[in-house]
Amino acid sequence: MAKQGSLAIASTAEDRVEAKITPIVIFSCVLAATGGLMFGYEVAISGGVTAMPDFLKKFYPDVYASTQKLNINSNYCKYNNQSLQLFTSLLYLAALVATFFASYTTKRLGRKKTMLIAGVFFIVGTVLNASFNHLSVVILGRVLLGCGVGFGNQVVPLFLSEIAPTRIRGGLNILFQLNATIGILLATLVNYGAAKIKGGWGWRLSLGLAGVPALMLTLGSLIVVDTPNSLIQRGKLDEGRSVLKKIRGTENIETEFAEIVEASRVAEEIKHPFRNLLKRKNRPPLVIAIAMQIFQQFTGINAIFFYAPILFASMGFGNNASLYAAVITGAVNVLATIVSVFLVDKVGRRMLLLEAGIQMFLSQIVVAIVLALKVKDHSNNLSYGLSILVVVMVCTFVSAFAWSWGPIGWLIPSETFPLEARSAGQSVTVCVNMLCCFVIGQVFLLMLCSLKYAIFLFFSAWVLVMSLFVLFLIPETKNVPIEEMTERVWKKHWFWKRYMDDHYEGDGVK
Repeated sequence: MAKQGSLAIASTAEDRVEAKITPIVIFSCVLAATGGLMFGYEVAISGGVTAMPDFLKKFYPDVYASTQKLNINSNYCKYNNQSLQLFTSLLYLAALVATFFASYTTKRLGRKKTMLIAGVFFIVGTVLNASFNHLSVVILGRVLLGCGVGFGNQVVPLFLSEIAPTRIRGGLNILFQLNATIGILLATLVNYGAAKIKGGWGWRLSLGLAGVPALMLTLGSLIVVDTPNSLIQRGKLDEGRSVLKKIRGTENIETEFAEIVEASRVAEEIKHPFRNLLKRKNRPPLVIAIAMQIFQQFTGINAIFFYAPILFASMGFGNNASLYAAVITGAVNVLATIVSVFLVDKVGRRMLLLEAGIQMFLSQIVVAIVLALKVKDHSNNLSYGLSILVVVMVCTFVSAFAWSWGPIGWLIPSETFPLEARSAGQSVTVCVNMLCCFVIGQVFLLMLCSLKYAIFLFFSAWVLVMSLFVLFLIPETKNVPIEEMTERVWKKHWFWKRYMDDHYEGDGVK
């Protein structure tokens, strides 16, 4: 242990590894987490852009004409257009494919270079989005941005989990999600201002400003150090030892170094990493990672952030009021994520997930009841007081998500896979997340048109199911060293321990 008065933090594994909160760790994590800033900005910017009349007139004239007709379309259906939804959701389809290539670069080229690749994709995609007049080129830009999302979401959570000291790993990992929420808020504010610009170029400003976080991630990837886990896995033992001493702020790193070397040796024996994921011992983290990504998206959160301005407009808010309401929910999202940074390593992952489940379920039920009673197909009787209630309930829902499923949905998968399965496991995690984002992005407006207020009942049912999943099947991982998850978590869980029996490890897929 360090002397009294220092910033030393001991690992919980019998005080065997000494680690300080060093400036290089904080600096590297802050720079790497700008990948979340880019992701959040792209999540939110498209919803505002696709609600701008100038953008619709230029690329989707049929949708623009539909929004101008009074009492022709249902309040719930005026923006329902598959081509328009594809503009939003194509980003996630591209990310789904890109993550498999990112799995290879993360393992073979390292975390640092993979972040650089993500940054380059973001920059090129932003240029195409903001500067061209043809829809096909703009869509190509969305595809390249999706590739950036795939690479960024693959590597950044891994980087943060591997470089952070055990006792603050959760908080530092959540920097990714915190930056994502800041990106969402910034995108909403940009859209709010860009929508007021005369001359028809406001949508270009919204899409073009994505270049700022893109440039930050690119420059940040040139500055940060690679993780010891990545360096050692690629055979750079001396460099890995040196970086480990630097980020831990101590010479006493031999125990942790030996653990990483052993994990790397095991990882090198794996010739088919994705097939290795099917090993019996890897099923618990794999099942939880897949389930958490499905559940995270089927809370309904991205439906709100993709289409917040459109959603509020459909509820009866005016165009300016709907954007203003979206700004409020974005700010709540940021503040609640900050709460998670401080609580996740204190109260634990499970407690935050369970509390949030109750909060999200109740808030969605209230919104559904209000809409059912007051918002009809061709009229709405949403009074000022009820409008405020809807915004408060949406904010209640967003805050619960922001300190639970938002950050922890990325945190737990990034910290529970063993090193030999970590890159492939994160790739599957991102793939499933992007697939669910694509599905929600592509069908949400159709569901809103078909289900109307009941769409909130649909998502609340999912919240109930995922809360039961947490209660019975997700173990607590706070303060557990990342290379000790098998011994201290999986082998002690009432259900998952049955998958840890050594005698099942014959061919690896039993």
